[in-house]
Amino acid sequence: MSVDAEHPIVYQPSREAIEGSRLADYLRWLARREGGPEFAVEDYATLHQWSIDEPDSFWSSLWDYFGLIGDRGAGAVLDTLEMPGARWFTGARFNFAENLLREAIQGDAGRRAVTVLSEAREPITLTYGELYRQVGAFEAFLRSVGVQAGDRVAGVVAHTHEPIVALLACASLGAIWSSASPDFGVSGIVDRFAQIEPRVLVTVDGYRYGGKSFDRLDRIAALRERIPSIEHVVVTDNTGAARPLPDDRGMTPWSVALADHDGAPPSFERGAFDRPVYILFSSGTTGVPKCIVHGAGGALIQHVKEQVLHGDLKRDDVFFYFTTCGWMMWNWHVSGLFAGAELITYDGNPAYPDLDALWAMAAARGVTHFGTSAKWIGACRNVGLTPGKAHDLAALRVIFSTGSPLLDADYDWVYEQVKAEVLLGSISGGTDIVACFVGCCPTLPVRRGEIQCRLLGVAAAAFNEAGEAVLDECGELVCTQPIPSMPVAFWNDPDGARYRAAYFERFPGVWAHGDFISFSSTSGGAVIHGRSDATLNVGGVRIGTAEIYRQIEPMPEIADCLVAAQSTGEDDRIVMLVVPAEGHAVDDALRDAIRRRLREQASPRHVPKVIVGVEALPYTRSGKKVEVAVARLLNGREVEQSSAIANPESLAAIAEHPELRRP
Repeated sequence: MSVDAEHPIVYQPSREAIEGSRLADYLRWLARREGGPEFAVEDYATLHQWSIDEPDSFWSSLWDYFGLIGDRGAGAVLDTLEMPGARWFTGARFNFAENLLREAIQGDAGRRAVTVLSEAREPITLTYGELYRQVGAFEAFLRSVGVQAGDRVAGVVAHTHEPIVALLACASLGAIWSSASPDFGVSGIVDRFAQIEPRVLVTVDGYRYGGKSFDRLDRIAALRERIPSIEHVVVTDNTGAARPLPDDRGMTPWSVALADHDGAPPSFERGAFDRPVYILFSSGTTGVPKCIVHGAGGALIQHVKEQVLHGDLKRDDVFFYFTTCGWMMWNWHVSGLFAGAELITYDGNPAYPDLDALWAMAAARGVTHFGTSAKWIGACRNVGLTPGKAHDLAALRVIFSTGSPLLDADYDWVYEQVKAEVLLGSISGGTDIVACFVGCCPTLPVRRGEIQCRLLGVAAAAFNEAGEAVLDECGELVCTQPIPSMPVAFWNDPDGARYRAAYFERFPGVWAHGDFISFSSTSGGAVIHGRSDATLNVGGVRIGTAEIYRQIEPMPEIADCLVAAQSTGEDDRIVMLVVPAEGHAVDDALRDAIRRRLREQASPRHVPKVIVGVEALPYTRSGKKVEVAVARLLNGREVEQSSAIANPESLAAIAEHPELRRP
């Protein structure tokens, strides 16, 4: 089947949109630059090839085009192509916070920087000048309690302005920030933060979700007892209740911490380009989470490239992303400050009081860039929302989707029910690189069910079992050259053994990411087929889980499903767990319909041997299906870190289900 038939074009940007994009502006700038190459705006493939053939020239051009603040120095842009161990801008002196607050320093300090929306609090808006002032005050507070460069500060925080201030204050002085969302249990927080030994904990007093209030003051004593490195706790009033804090000399209200140091400017102490700025964690669903250390310069230059060149983010834009502070998309969203855009944050349930709430917000706030998960888009489709008819979404230009593969049916829904003239940017990367390998491009068409392109500067490929790059067939997602946001290190991994084992054992010298992907030889686009560690191997044929979800999740009788392989002693069999839609049941008729659809639309090998109904499926706190943990359960293995799962009771129900025992 041709690419046009399998992945037809569902959106073609207008000539005006293409010529007015930041990517087109970058190409014109390259052509004007002395010695700069010229690329036709329509020829993205040639531009991408240049970006990986000439990495020094490409990444150097981004520093200059974006106007990064810092001293470039005389060192190499990239000291080696070998991985791991490559270093970027080796002579540079750079400060992450100075760059994100450049609008306050070099531009208009009165422009809106962050608007905070919440179930529990009235809206809060900070200008860039106010954000700058709060960052300086909180940095001075951190210094007053002894925090120095290299120390860790941890946050159990909601997606409001306070963690943005805290991150930038840490980055200004050279400390390292790390965060988790307040819905994590105590054990899940300890599993993460005890490893990095933070000196200061920033925590909410509570939060509201779906109209219900959750207290978090009662956890502070337990966290301090189990993480003895914590010397001081700062508590934000996230509930609007201004409750008194426990009588503890090592505890300070956020408002007091700022007021006591108001007027102190940020120091913006510059350090190496790869100086650690934050620590993120792997999901931890099958073991203690890995502590992934990211460098300041690498994270920022990647984010700005993705948001500005690929996402067409401009200074006057309004950028919303629904995320929690325990998901890498929070770090990604915060970097939108570099462009001078207004960030819209939201703390609460995205489906409260109903799924239309965020679309109404987007219309009311003039959102230009709307970020969410594929799961949430699918939920909107399932309930039959028509946001484009219900709201004025004239300002909306880009919809970002990530977290899982976007279904073909969701492309149809967006262009039919949200807006016909919008860039639907399905993006895919990971916490490991706090960025993307593949994603969107404002000068290319959008094809149904297909991610538009490899991102600039990213040598992504699909490798077969022999380590050979393949096109038009499923393979392991790899990256054959360094990119700036690859981790600086893992915490507590002095010889780098765990880091190498995580990404470079499969194909020595090549980053193996853990996803199955295919690249089109015709369009250059990509399709994610699911996690390679959750691959279904039936009769020697490997099947990506996303191949099944694409066919089954759009069925109106089904609210959600998950598939995993279960060993029978001789071969694997596919087990499917189904959450039925309201008013439906997992009965023989539905099982027959599922099997018939997969047999006709995929292949007989995609058909599950076992289909059972369940009330809920396990998800991580960032909204990803926990396929690997379910596979472990189905094969009689223990899931040790259930605290990393948002709804661990669903795993218990699966473990006890009589139809899911190994034969």
